Amino acid sequence: MDYKLEVPLSPELEKYRHRIEATIKPYIEINIQNNDDVNWWQSKFGGYPYLPKGFEYPKTCDGKYLFLLAQLNFDEIPPLDGFPDRGILQFYIADDDLYGLDLGNGAEVDNPTAEDSFKIIYFAEPDLQVENIITNYDFLPQPESFPVNGCCGLQFTKKYAPISTIDYQFTELLGSEIHELFMNHEIEDGYLEISHSFGHKIGGYPYFTQDDVRKYSSNSDQKQKPDLLLFQMDSDCNETVNIMWGDSGVGNFFIDESALRELDFSKVLYNWDCL
Repeated sequence: MDYKLEVPLSPELEKYRHRIEATIKPYIEINIQNNDDVNWWQSKFGGYPYLPKGFEYPKTCDGKYLFLLAQLNFDEIPPLDGFPDRGILQFYIADDDLYGLDLGNGAEVDNPTAEDSFKIIYFAEPDLQVENIITNYDFLPQPESFPVNGCCGLQFTKKYAPISTIDYQFTELLGSEIHELFMNHEIEDGYLEISHSFGHKIGGYPYFTQDDVRKYSSNSDQKQKPDLLLFQMDSDCNETVNIMWGDSGVGNFFIDESALRELDFSKVLYNWDCL
């Protein structure tokens, strides 16, 4: 589908309008909702998850409890091509200094999709009977080092935006001449206003405070490459919930497009970085 920018561009960027518009993708913007009564099935950041009775609570490979980072109920989310149209998707990470991230050797992690210290769980047909789900989580300790403090409901809005400047494919898709224009910070700031890479989102283009981790994984010989942004949670401090990835960082999860269509969340790439 061809998308159009509904905003003016700087004169320097205007001649590249068609090239920029060709990169536009739809995404779901996530906004925090001040809701003190978030139910078990509802989309949320933090808090306790929906889990059916008898389901083993997720743990790290060495048996430590993971904690719910986010729960997305796709019955509440506007349709997005390639993404589920129903079911509950959950993101769990470890309560440690690295939030469950495997740093490996330098920028390139040893196995970035190995769910040893994080887990992605999907329930295609959630049980809506409260008597059939776990409602007592007294067995969980209080997290000591976790990016989310509190729990909140979520609101979703479908939006559109072109490729972000930090995306490793930026120069390939738009050309080095556009990147060179960003030596002028006014031009760069104008582009940042339309690319909307910051914030909480599903799909679209990611934001990083340092570097795009996918350019390392994309050098592998894997047939499936986790290039698609599945979910992004940004740092966000307000009266409802406090989210802080290290020093004002951002966390993101990536998946291969074909794996997403098959609802296979076993090879998700997890990353976070900060200033």
